[in-house]
Amino acid sequence: MPTFVLHAGVAGIADQTTSMHARILRYLDEVVRRGSIRKAAEYLHVAPTAINRQILDLEADLGAPVFERINKRLRLTPLGEMVLAHVRQTLREHEALRERIEEFKGARRGEVTVAATAGLAGSLMPSLVHEFHQRYPGIIVRVVDLPVAEIAAAVEQGDADLGLGYDLPVVSALRTLGTSDWQIGAVVPPGHALAAQPSVLLSECVGYPLVLPAPSLSIRALLDDAFARNAIDVTPAAESTSMALIQRLVMLGSGIALLNPLDIMEERARGALVLVPLRDRYLRRQTLALVARTQGALSPAAS
Repeated sequence: MPTFVLHAGVAGIADQTTSMHARILRYLDEVVRRGSIRKAAEYLHVAPTAINRQILDLEADLGAPVFERINKRLRLTPLGEMVLAHVRQTLREHEALRERIEEFKGARRGEVTVAATAGLAGSLMPSLVHEFHQRYPGIIVRVVDLPVAEIAAAVEQGDADLGLGYDLPVVSALRTLGTSDWQIGAVVPPGHALAAQPSVLLSECVGYPLVLPAPSLSIRALLDDAFARNAIDVTPAAESTSMALIQRLVMLGSGIALLNPLDIMEERARGALVLVPLRDRYLRRQTLALVARTQGALSPAAS
């Protein structure tokens, strides 16, 4: 087990590390994740008293409380925050070691969690996960769909190994593994008046009802900026956070959408939708980025 490295003012904690059993590490992590001892106990299939006793024993060893107990709610103390950081790092290192041992033995086992936007989870990720599973059937892939603003936090806090999203915030806690830029286009059904054109202008699109991504999505900020720079006033016929709903409305003839090629991969492949590139100097491309934590190496599964 790694050495406990904490603030110099917390005396004696490093000496306790070797006595911390793996069970208390998991218990403490789940209590914080689930928000209560009862919920953690239900998830781990153990008695709440067993978890409570382990936490009390840990606090007795450390000589200070890990949790503040306020109205039957648990909140981490400053010491608890430091202990939790160590616990999660230890669990990650243990899992990485186990995966490396399995890989060394040729088993190629493990698990990887990817945080991605809902749009990517429904469009790009199915084919990627399928192809990955064909190559590495022993590795479990978990895909968690989150808003762009929450993807970076999930990776930074260790809730996800990798983050995939458009225009992710640049923070020192994350490193970028790769990027690609995607041009936004007008999405129309086959046979639409714009479908045969090699490209279109935003001004040509506003002559039709627009089905737009909701303002909370990163692509909408790019579109709104381009509309403003072109002095185009837009009132969408509909807007949604759901790419599936937007696609369906376009197929039904309710209007045209403004999306990027990854949003409609399957629909284009089967000829259900057509994407016509937008040529507009004010419309920036979407930057898709894959990120990981800056600190620590990726597990073999994530690699």
